[in-house]
Amino acid sequence: MVYISKQVHFSAAHKLYNPAWSREKNEEVFGACANENWHGHNFELIVTVKGEPDPDTGFVMNFKELKRIIEDCILEKVDHKNLNVDVPFLKDRITSCENLVVSFWKILQPEIAVVSNNRAALHKLKLFETPTSYAEYSGEKLS
Repeated sequence: MVYISKQVHFSAAHKLYNPAWSREKNEEVFGACANENWHGHNFELIVTVKGEPDPDTGFVMNFKELKRIIEDCILEKVDHKNLNVDVPFLKDRITSCENLVVSFWKILQPEIAVVSNNRAALHKLKLFETPTSYAEYSGEKLS
């Protein structure tokens, strides 16, 4: 098995806020991230795909195709957007790094399978919210 990765970045605003809670409870739990005027991050996303290299190309998956999928399916929808307001697939979700990475998986996983004719599979996503804080997801079933 060979693993390839593509790293991309995007900038976006959001706020962490549970509408079922009071403003005070949100501020207690989420701190400055519950700021009613939003806040922003320069996110880094690393998409790792696994598979056997194709004997005709030597590729697990063409990096150009992987980049196109990431750009079309994720970046065009989240870059320079308000994640809470502008992104339909995040509607009614708390826009934590954890929820973002799971949402991105649900979008990218089937697309990568189709484009690669099931030769490659999404292996892992790593989403950095800051240079020192990130979430990873590998498709495990969540309760």
